[in-house]
Amino acid sequence: MTRKVRVGVLFGGQSGEHEVSLVSARAVMDGLDPERYDVTPIGITKHGRWIIAPDAHTRLLAQADPAKLPGGSSAGAADAADGVDDVETTDPLTLMVAGEQSPLKTLDVVFPVLHGPMGEDGTVQGLLELMEIPYVGCGVMASAVGMDKAMTKVAFSGAGLPVLPWLLIRRREWEREPAHVLDWVEQRLTYPMFVKPANLGSSVGISKVTGRAALARGIAEAAAYDRRIVVEQGIPAREIEVSILGNNEPEASVPGEVVPSGEWYDYEAKYLSGASKILIPAPITLELAARVRRLAVQAFKAIDGAGLARVDFLLNRETGDLYLNEINTMPGFTPVSMYAMMWEASGLPYTQLLDRLIELALERRGRGRYA
Repeated sequence: MTRKVRVGVLFGGQSGEHEVSLVSARAVMDGLDPERYDVTPIGITKHGRWIIAPDAHTRLLAQADPAKLPGGSSAGAADAADGVDDVETTDPLTLMVAGEQSPLKTLDVVFPVLHGPMGEDGTVQGLLELMEIPYVGCGVMASAVGMDKAMTKVAFSGAGLPVLPWLLIRRREWEREPAHVLDWVEQRLTYPMFVKPANLGSSVGISKVTGRAALARGIAEAAAYDRRIVVEQGIPAREIEVSILGNNEPEASVPGEVVPSGEWYDYEAKYLSGASKILIPAPITLELAARVRRLAVQAFKAIDGAGLARVDFLLNRETGDLYLNEINTMPGFTPVSMYAMMWEASGLPYTQLLDRLIELALERRGRGRYA
């Protein structure tokens, strides 16, 4: 009998997307075929403590902010893999220096279902590479670039891909000369604008601003999450998304469209209200759908992506112009997340999608260095 693949599912983390990660991980653990996989839950608390135990998910869920938990969460947790003892440590360095005795070393692959900084940004990916443990998803560089909205736009522009006008503000500049910063932005962009922390996701810390006072509040809010703030030109946009799957020969799913319940697709519209609409496939022409898929693959290659990503576009309602918005290297796997739904519509069911992601992770390690 073939031995089951030992999969560590990593969740939680220290970012503002902690609760989203918990729900994503729950769906992943429930979706992994128990006939093929032994699943080890690995939780990271908001204070950075690692917990490797059968009840790790339950323990983190009990400490989560109920107001931030997306719909569809549950308190159950997957069983731990055979031979893995309960471990609680204050930092990942302890797991690293344990060498072959580290409980992580018993795993065949890790699925880091982490969203936001300190998890999706290349930090955990670097740790796993140092420990020579295969993992699902993009490598260190692609994860770091994909997490940083400013660097993403630099990469897209360098690859000749269309992006909206944008500006980068540093928190120190804002604190020193707020009036000068406001003048500088208003001279280069027109209202409405979107203000975002450079490194975060799930629309946390993002504001749509329509005047100078709102711009000041938006910059201050974004600065509470990051020392680098991105201000983007707003347009009357439809939000089109595409899922990417693969390593050296990535494929794109059918596109989908998000119709937010509010004025734009903020955290509440994404996870809490339940009123946003998801249209899959997106109601666009076949020609535009083909262009969206082609650009999504190019964007994935521009950051040297691997495994998976979701690529987000803005389609100007008035002019028909199409722009790359962001790339998410570990998109949500919650019941209402687009990534898996677009692959389902493309003929790849959820459980088979998880199988393929694990295969891609092992394939990269099988080639030696992650390349």
